[in-house]
Amino acid sequence: MNSTLRLLAIYRPFHHAALALAIASLTACAVGPEFKRPAAPVVTQYTEQRDSTTPVTDAVVAQQLELGGALPAKWWSLFESEELNQVINQAVTNNQSLAAAQATVKQAQSLTEARTGARYPEIDLNASVGRQKYGSEFLGSITPPPPFTYFAFGPSVSYTLDYTGGVARSFEQQQALTEYQQRQLQAAQLAVTGNVVMQALTLAKHQAEIKTIEDLLADDRRNLDMVQSAFDAGSVSRVDVLSAQSQLANDATLLPPLRQQLSVARHALASLLGEAPANSTTPDFQLTTFVLPQQLPVTVPSELVHARPDILAAEAQLHAATAAVGVATANLYPRITLTASFSQQALQADELFNASNRAWSLISGLTAPLFDGGRLRAEKRAAVAALSAEAATYQQTIIHSFAQVADALDAISHSAELLAAQAQALSIAQQNLDLTRDSYSEGNVGVLQVLDSERAYQQARLGYVRAQAQRLQDTAQLFVALGGTPPNANSMRLARNE
Repeated sequence: MNSTLRLLAIYRPFHHAALALAIASLTACAVGPEFKRPAAPVVTQYTEQRDSTTPVTDAVVAQQLELGGALPAKWWSLFESEELNQVINQAVTNNQSLAAAQATVKQAQSLTEARTGARYPEIDLNASVGRQKYGSEFLGSITPPPPFTYFAFGPSVSYTLDYTGGVARSFEQQQALTEYQQRQLQAAQLAVTGNVVMQALTLAKHQAEIKTIEDLLADDRRNLDMVQSAFDAGSVSRVDVLSAQSQLANDATLLPPLRQQLSVARHALASLLGEAPANSTTPDFQLTTFVLPQQLPVTVPSELVHARPDILAAEAQLHAATAAVGVATANLYPRITLTASFSQQALQADELFNASNRAWSLISGLTAPLFDGGRLRAEKRAAVAALSAEAATYQQTIIHSFAQVADALDAISHSAELLAAQAQALSIAQQNLDLTRDSYSEGNVGVLQVLDSERAYQQARLGYVRAQAQRLQDTAQLFVALGGTPPNANSMRLARNE
């Protein structure tokens, strides 16, 4: 008990000294530039002025842009597909890329905690026991003592006086790098959810294409039956039968590539869900299960820089590069270190804590760079150049983001126009095919005209299905380009066990 009380008494003055040094460190002036968040760009729109409403026809549902509107956190819910919601939840839980990004964030957070320790004094407890003998030549005329055993025990404190703020800048740099990893995690989450939506829509598109081709093959078979009946009646030649058979055979070749594309989309979705293709049970998405959002909330350009995770990641890297200049600048100044130690020293273990055996030391040291071959100044120039590079990267990231949103907005407008044109083409092709078949039955046209009309109808039906899917995909691309939802570090899933 007495030894414990003595040990606490030894630590008390060091505790106060450590606290005083920490306060002095926190009030020190930091060299190097102070990071200031870049001002939002003075941009009011993404594209040239145009009507914010997509064209409206009987076949095209209007989509209204709401500039300044807030995108919901679960932006994919705007498609009103319960199956889509379920697979996205599964992807967020099981995707291995997200798991890696989450682990990287935790690693960066631990490194920040480790860097925090450099801002405070380091207190160590030292204990030693040894056997020693002095040589006669070392002591000179003094009679050397016989070999002896010694015991020592006590704490020591070491501290680097951060009067330039280099340690603080280093901590600031690591904090910025941690924020960068958090933004990268948000970007990974956006990429995974966006890819799941796109793959689900791709699956639905291929399902619709296959269904369209199967319907067309059924029409081909009816055409062949009709021509065969006419041939049996002697009203057409064998050439007409071969032409109908050729049409059926050629249309049948369209199915295998579409089924392959469907398999590729299934496998890609299974990978996003963290499953092997053989074990995956992805839903059979259908275009009819997706609702096209009619109201499209669009973040204003000045707020996009605070919403997209890639822009925020570039901002964090810019912050880290700014702090790195401060670190390189601080390295040019002398380094002051303070070291204090207190110990109990004795020749017998049971006498270790006697008051007469106390020893202490207080040492200050200064290390100033005199000649390093220009290394430190070159490192500072490199840090300044890196800062310029990160500033340019940040600006380019913003420009690229604006271009992506502009592309998505134009795509939404153009896909609506395409759907309207495809709907009209489908209607005309249907009427032409019906009229041509009636004319063929009456003997007014040949089978080649029927087949030509059927090819036009086939292309119109496939085009209409693809235009429907394209509108949904362009809408999803817009939501992803807008950053999905404004990131919130507190709401991110940083670990599997959370």
